[in-house]
Amino acid sequence: MTVTLRQFTEYPPLTLYVHFPWCVKKCPYCDFNSHAVKTEIPEREYLEALVTDLEQHAPDIWGRPVEAIFFGGGTPSLISNQGMDYLMGKIRAITRLQPDAEITLEANPGTLEAGRFAGYREAGINRLSIGVQSFDDTCLQALGRVHDGGQAIAACESVAQAGFDNFNIDLMHGLPDQSADKAAEDVRQAIELSPTHISYYQLTIEPNTLFHAQPPVLPQEEALWEIQDNGHRQLADHGYAQYEVSAFAQPGRQCNHNLNYWLFGDYLGIGAGAHSKLTFPAHNAIRRLSKHRHPDRYMQTSTESGRIQSSEVLKAEDSRLEFMMNALRLNAGFESELFSRRTGEPLHALEHTLSVAEEAGLITRTHLRVEPTTDGLRHLNTLLELFMPQDAASGEQTISFQQETH
Repeated sequence: MTVTLRQFTEYPPLTLYVHFPWCVKKCPYCDFNSHAVKTEIPEREYLEALVTDLEQHAPDIWGRPVEAIFFGGGTPSLISNQGMDYLMGKIRAITRLQPDAEITLEANPGTLEAGRFAGYREAGINRLSIGVQSFDDTCLQALGRVHDGGQAIAACESVAQAGFDNFNIDLMHGLPDQSADKAAEDVRQAIELSPTHISYYQLTIEPNTLFHAQPPVLPQEEALWEIQDNGHRQLADHGYAQYEVSAFAQPGRQCNHNLNYWLFGDYLGIGAGAHSKLTFPAHNAIRRLSKHRHPDRYMQTSTESGRIQSSEVLKAEDSRLEFMMNALRLNAGFESELFSRRTGEPLHALEHTLSVAEEAGLITRTHLRVEPTTDGLRHLNTLLELFMPQDAASGEQTISFQQETH
């Protein structure tokens, strides 16, 4: 590995991300690595590939405690109870999984998935994330979802019946032809179901999606702001504190995996298209990896080093940018000394940029913390652009990595 001038003194916290690449249907807004199921999922073969993938990463994380696991997709709840129990057993055998680790599984509303919740609980899953998106049937149809509002409510109600006391509802706003009243009703219904966490985010049109090729009619900018502002007020009034741009939680119920991600911790990703970010203090390096996106290619190469599609050691400027792009999404920002612990560089390496951001009213800072202001969160892209490295030849700002979300 390349030795840099950076100096790491510790390993960051580590979480595990497991990707399942199949869905019943590909949603027109989705740009994640997901593939519509044509016949049956090759469950056994894929689980074996995941285990082999994890085994080959064992030397990279040897002895390091795994603080949380996140099963994302795609639709992980398409995997059988027996398959999940098998996989969790292998994860416990290969990694140093903490006894109190938060273990989240994404699930979509539907009779089949909801019927598996109790089995997932027995396998060790202790947190569910339900992909509701909306409770309004018209909005759900516009989003191409395969469930209706009644099924969404029933799925959320079945969570507690299956023994879970910790679950998230994914809720979108700014949907095609959505009024402020409809959006407010979605938030009201979500709160009534008593989740411990609500992810409340605006629909965005991403490249390489059907919505990008055939854009729907979305609310105007003024209406979007009204919908978002009203939703945030509703959530706050009912005890859901905003801790990240689109994340709201009851006290002590923030998502540990995502918090680690936003605070530039390490995560190992296994599965088709999964990304990893791992720190190697002995080499003063941060390495980013990604696996082959297509599940067939991933399974075919699972026993080989060729399963890794890309691998790079992050440059110092990229580490600085990635840290800021994640940590400044958090309402509370970050402790000043955390920057050095995660990037291997002192925070004063960004003194000029921090001063510019502070003078613009986008951040506040002391010797202990750096926090985005209300304006900084509202104009987050403007704030983050300040940290992008300048291309010496053209003067244009560039970015050299692909950000991912879980």
